[in-house]
Amino acid sequence: MAKGRRLRPVDNSDRAGNEIVRSGISKYMVQKLNVLLAVIVLIFVLLFVKIFYIGRDNGEKYKRQVLSQQEYDSIVLPAKRGEIIDRNGTKIAVSQKVYNVCIDSKKLNQEDGKFLQDTLSLLFSSNIKFRYSEQEIRNYISQNPGSQYRVIAKKQSYDVVSGIMEAINDKENYPNVAGVWLEEDYMRTYPYNSLACDVIGFVQGDNEGAYGLEEFYNSTLNGTSGREYGYLNDDENLERTVKPAVDGHTLKTSIDVNIQSIVEKHILAFNKEHENEYREGNGSNNTGVIIMNPKTGEVVAMASYPVYDLNNPRDEANIKVDFTREMFYGELFSDEENGEGNNEDGTANESTNEGTSSNSLRIETVTEGQDNAEQGDNSDNANVEEQGGESTEPTSLGITSAADSMVNTNGETFEEAYEKAKMEAFNSLWKNFCINSTYEPGSTMKPFTMAIGLEEGIFNGNESYVCNGVLEVGDHKIHCNNRLGHGPLSFSGALEQSCNVAFMKMGANLGRELYMKYNKLFNFGLKTNVDLTGEARTETLVFDEKRMTPTDLAIGSFGQGFNVTMIQMATGYCSLINGGKYYQPHLVTEVLDSNGATIEKIEPRILKQTVSEETSEKIKEMCVNVVSLGTGKSARPAGYMIGGKTGTAETLPRGNGEYIVSFMGFAPAENPELVIYTVIDRPNVPAQASAKYATVLTKDILTEVLPYLNVPKTEEITEKEAEELREKQIEFADSSKEEVEEETTEEGEPSENPDSDESKESVIQIVDEKGNPVNSETLDEEYKPVEVKIDKETGYAIDPNSGELVDPNTGELINNNVSDLPE
Repeated sequence: MAKGRRLRPVDNSDRAGNEIVRSGISKYMVQKLNVLLAVIVLIFVLLFVKIFYIGRDNGEKYKRQVLSQQEYDSIVLPAKRGEIIDRNGTKIAVSQKVYNVCIDSKKLNQEDGKFLQDTLSLLFSSNIKFRYSEQEIRNYISQNPGSQYRVIAKKQSYDVVSGIMEAINDKENYPNVAGVWLEEDYMRTYPYNSLACDVIGFVQGDNEGAYGLEEFYNSTLNGTSGREYGYLNDDENLERTVKPAVDGHTLKTSIDVNIQSIVEKHILAFNKEHENEYREGNGSNNTGVIIMNPKTGEVVAMASYPVYDLNNPRDEANIKVDFTREMFYGELFSDEENGEGNNEDGTANESTNEGTSSNSLRIETVTEGQDNAEQGDNSDNANVEEQGGESTEPTSLGITSAADSMVNTNGETFEEAYEKAKMEAFNSLWKNFCINSTYEPGSTMKPFTMAIGLEEGIFNGNESYVCNGVLEVGDHKIHCNNRLGHGPLSFSGALEQSCNVAFMKMGANLGRELYMKYNKLFNFGLKTNVDLTGEARTETLVFDEKRMTPTDLAIGSFGQGFNVTMIQMATGYCSLINGGKYYQPHLVTEVLDSNGATIEKIEPRILKQTVSEETSEKIKEMCVNVVSLGTGKSARPAGYMIGGKTGTAETLPRGNGEYIVSFMGFAPAENPELVIYTVIDRPNVPAQASAKYATVLTKDILTEVLPYLNVPKTEEITEKEAEELREKQIEFADSSKEEVEEETTEEGEPSENPDSDESKESVIQIVDEKGNPVNSETLDEEYKPVEVKIDKETGYAIDPNSGELVDPNTGELINNNVSDLPE
């Protein structure tokens, strides 16, 4: 029989013992807390007793010590904001002392208000511009009898308040004038109004700079405010002391007011000449010009159009707010009226019961004469005809501008939405087109492409190319600006005639890795860090080397498919013609203290070497040929030889007939002292695709700038040029709008002598579309002149590849709305 487990009886004595122990501990803790509370209460009682005796026996002593450390009658002494001057010391931004008129209600209410009537009578008999009416001030004084500070007029000049100042200090003749005083302040003014407005920027509330140099150097320009205050000494007597204000520093810039004035004068003349010519509005959507010193990176002039008055930046006459109540409530957003009722896939939006298409409506805001179409593609009228497959990437990103915004109507009034739209319009006006907007560089990129091959030894300058007007790359037919073909061209001739076919062959010979390596070296996709606020970021607007296709490389070789800013292009071009030195662009050259002593000097800063001096010399030589023999003839000022490159950019959406035209140049030819970059965004003319608008504007500017800089003339002036100069003098003297005669060929037009003498004597190397050498004996087979057929009705030639009508002399398309570029 198995033995079972013996069960042990339960013993409850331990549990009871534990409960007794816990009960004892709880009573102990309660007693301990009671004792602690009693001690704390006793301590507080002793502290209160001590404080009572201190206040009774030593109160006056400690009162004097505390009061002696307090400030009384404290007055802020404003610091004077530093000036901005040009390279010659001319003041372009200054701060003038002004006065705020303040009242003391407490004083004016004393002695039954005996000071009130005489003081207000004196104030309102002056020329002070008050913020309130006399009755409103009286009401404030009576309703706020304890107030000792209220500003009733701001920023009054000394001439206006001088009488009040004398009365305050003349108690004998004005015994009842009291409770009013003048507070010193400074007001920012700009002697030249709108001159260099994009560069300077302006000052808004609380002395904060907005845009341009005013914002970028705000902490340098702003000083440190001082203070005048009173305090009680040990004898309880009021004493005064002053902590003086420290004025801000002055900026000396590289801007030359005279050159800036010349640039802005001619930009204005161009816009006035073409104002309302093809459409209602300014002569262009934007016009920008940058002039730089290629030997230092200093910006000598930077201007764009339209402009605004720095002394009145919020003048609504300078903007156009295209926003109505109907737009806000959605009544105009229909297919029939503005096409905004469609979705991205082309289907119509469903309307709500109230008739609105969406709660989130687009507000279009534009500056005067500036619409909101996106822009892009700078190609000298290059066209790409798609034969199949998907379009290449990256697609054109276009020119950027702050113009459209989204507004949610839920909980927002029309007035609130309108104010937002108005501010968008102002922001578009205030932004600097030269550094803030991006676009495709087009044919002004071609010298960079050539420099890559020359620097790497892939090209030697003796190559030649054959242009039949079109080249098939990947799944696309890419057209030249001359659709009938340029025929055989030398290396220099390809640049002179801006032949896209030749440059596509160059690009294929370079390869995407080398092409992208130098793009980064020239700073495309990177900020230049110019000392101005608002420089656009372009790192996402350039090609991705890993995804770059042969078609991308082809169009990239002549400046399509990626975006740049004006300051990027101008700075990079400076390095191409100055021996390869890439200087950081800058405008401030010195920082001065309030006494005019230099405390910091900003020296030219070389960031990198882009190309060798040998390559730079070759690029300069070929750019001079562009002006003397090629598409840039109309840019040459009378008496001077310059170099440069033209550009024509088709904007987005493709085929809209709108273009950006440009010219990048340097002068004089032998030893460049300046680089000038002119960009005209959609000139207000019927046929925009002509770089002559940019070249002629450049010529007009240089015609005045070069003599001003004492650059000696190197060329003889013809009788026709002399006559043109006389006409120009009369034109600007009388502010007339005489039309400029064009004596030279337009961009894309073949010159009489496309090849220089040097290129004729050199050994020509022929290459095919892949960049491979071709036996010169097979040249006749490579180039077969196009048989031109003439349309009997129009007299224009017919492009055998597309059937489009072209100019039989230049080979350029007649219909600018035709485009077969990839979107």
